[in-house]
Amino acid sequence: MARIAEISRNTGETRIRLLLNLDGSGQSRVETGIGFFDHMLMSFARHGFFDLDLTVEGDLQVDTHHTIEDTGIVLGAAIRKAVGDKKGIIRYGTKILPMDEALILCSLDLSGRPCLGYDLNLDREFVGALETEMVREFFYAVSYSAAMNLHIRQLAGSNNHHIIEGAFKAFAKALDEAVTLDPRIQDVLSTKGSL
Repeated sequence: MARIAEISRNTGETRIRLLLNLDGSGQSRVETGIGFFDHMLMSFARHGFFDLDLTVEGDLQVDTHHTIEDTGIVLGAAIRKAVGDKKGIIRYGTKILPMDEALILCSLDLSGRPCLGYDLNLDREFVGALETEMVREFFYAVSYSAAMNLHIRQLAGSNNHHIIEGAFKAFAKALDEAVTLDPRIQDVLSTKGSL
């Protein structure tokens, strides 16, 4: 069964259409109007082997907040929908990923319980046109919309570009692990019998 989700979300601030295939090959087409954010989402798709088709029309004349936060909401919802009943998946994923001098840890659990632990030391206001404070807002929106525990920690690093890119790539690798099907898991990996 294909694990694909397509979601559209239209508000007074953003218009978003997203197609996500968890079992893809890393192909992407991303248009948010924020170049560095596009680059991060394309890296997420490539390194997680997800196919991602995303277009966002946001109120960038205001700032990047609504565009980035709402993209996180929609991506999280797509992850939750595409993974389905979670039968057979590993559920947990962890990656420690180097990006030049930066070293980022991402660990997640598709538990059905939203929680974000976030510790990135970003000391510039912008990387490209991306407001760095929006990195946390993006991952917060993803974690709550996907109903996952998501922890992202900076273990080393000084370059904001490398830290952010390392976080997106580590998230991709951890999610790829968590959604992997394991033939030993016949139902859901929980003593409760549901997630």
